[in-house]
Amino acid sequence: MISPSVPFDLIIFDCDGVLVDSELLASEVLSEVLADHDIDIPPRECRERFTGSSLKRVKELVFKSSGIELPDNFEEIVREADRGVFEKRLSPVSGIEEILELLTLPVCVASSGSIEKITHSLTLTGMLGKFAPHLYSAEMVMRGKPAPDLFLHAAQQMGVAPDRCLVVEDSPVGIKGALAAGMTVFGFAGAAHAGPGYAEMLDLAGADMVFREMFALPNMVKFYQK
Repeated sequence: MISPSVPFDLIIFDCDGVLVDSELLASEVLSEVLADHDIDIPPRECRERFTGSSLKRVKELVFKSSGIELPDNFEEIVREADRGVFEKRLSPVSGIEEILELLTLPVCVASSGSIEKITHSLTLTGMLGKFAPHLYSAEMVMRGKPAPDLFLHAAQQMGVAPDRCLVVEDSPVGIKGALAAGMTVFGFAGAAHAGPGYAEMLDLAGADMVFREMFALPNMVKFYQK
């Protein structure tokens, strides 16, 4: 069990790629939806460019790079497509269910996804009860990741000072947001989308520690020194 002397009072988990192994699925869906609107971005490039970003930000980035304005219902289209694929193929990140049983610190979720998506993903994988009602979405703040707003909102709602929060993230965008919020952040490079060089990328983004096996998390929390 985790010692009460650890330097954290809260663990904030990202959802996609940390709790649920969804990034490969989501990038396939996003690539297909973009192709329907004459935008050719392969799934791998979608992961590289958009992992950790809200669909609102994806829409903005696509317009900035291509000049193509996606339709008003773009987010709705992607979410509906995600939902169908997730119901058939979504699984928890390996080891996360066991780890959640070991952690004694309070936990919450801070994700760029919508509340509906977070709830659906955690319900499908049997983890909703571990986190609800402490689910926080980029929908709730003015600026999503890499801005610090979402992490600061989650900490405020949980009644914990930012410097007592540990964030577990799988994307440079999320890592930058957590650091901007004044929080410690561990980069997770163990989901299906994390290929060669992924851990190094998270390290370069500024993660305080990077790990590939979820089973390592309890000891990392227990022995981490700020």
